Amino acid sequence: MDVAARLYRLLGDEARLRLLRTLAHERLNVTELTGVLGLAQSGVSRHLRLLKEAGLVTEERDAGFSYYRLAEHLEDGAGGGLAQVLRSQFEASAGDANVRADEARLQEVLRLRKENFEVHAGPDTRDARQLVPGRSWAAWSRAIGLLLPRLEVADLGCGEGYLTIETARWASRVIAVDRSDVVLKRARALAQRRRVSNVIWKKGQLEKLPISDATVDVAMLSQALHHAHNPARAVAEAARIVKPGGRVLVLDLRTHQEDWVRAKLGDRRLGFEDDELKRLLVGAGLNDVAVGVGARKARDPFTVLIASGTKANATTKTRRHETKH
Repeated sequence: MDVAARLYRLLGDEARLRLLRTLAHERLNVTELTGVLGLAQSGVSRHLRLLKEAGLVTEERDAGFSYYRLAEHLEDGAGGGLAQVLRSQFEASAGDANVRADEARLQEVLRLRKENFEVHAGPDTRDARQLVPGRSWAAWSRAIGLLLPRLEVADLGCGEGYLTIETARWASRVIAVDRSDVVLKRARALAQRRRVSNVIWKKGQLEKLPISDATVDVAMLSQALHHAHNPARAVAEAARIVKPGGRVLVLDLRTHQEDWVRAKLGDRRLGFEDDELKRLLVGAGLNDVAVGVGARKARDPFTVLIASGTKANATTKTRRHETKH
């Protein structure tokens, strides 16, 4: 009875149940579990230690990292009643908003793991591994950036500045705008640590940008438009600050059903339909508008759309006026 009581107390914690449910899908390390559960790393480590001592999770070493997974007797059902109870609980909670949020973050963690190219499955056997040191999407994006001209860029809704700083590597100047003083302070600190000096940080709203007309070559809205009070106005503002012949680039989510993002991430919109994004850019007076899928992964509830449009130059406007008359 004492053993059973300790086990029930152990499972009477929501965080530990979420952890077990996550590990039932995929083996993960502590850092990855921290990202999925949104808990402090010390807390995740403590929960794992307790679950490991109780025989509910196992630890495996791989390429210098410790990975955790659900104990085999729970995965294959040999754990008897406990395995059945956990499986039933996992199935019953599938529609819970917190569970959906965990699963969405899990897919993001797995996407990042895959895109880092740290480990690749071999072509012949499931367990074969091919190590490719230094190979990553970050390195590829920086290399491609070096092929671009020294443009003036606006990063609208810059957040903590990660994309801003990557853009600053190849741009002549970046104007970064965000509505939050706290976020801008962190972004400035990051830029200082990275010794990036060609960024101008400004506080402002997407619908009323603190940037003059026809100032930049490219205006970017990366995962920012779904936070806007008025997305059409935000795109119109992006078009306003772009020089004739310049471009507006939008990365945002396709329409989804994950309503939990409103409370946890402050999203105002649950994404956009492809045609809706196109209408927003066309409505802002942009030409050559294109919308396509930027990223999509099986089981991931989020699909990233990329939309772009070009601001007409004076020559194009004159020709159109002459054609109409």
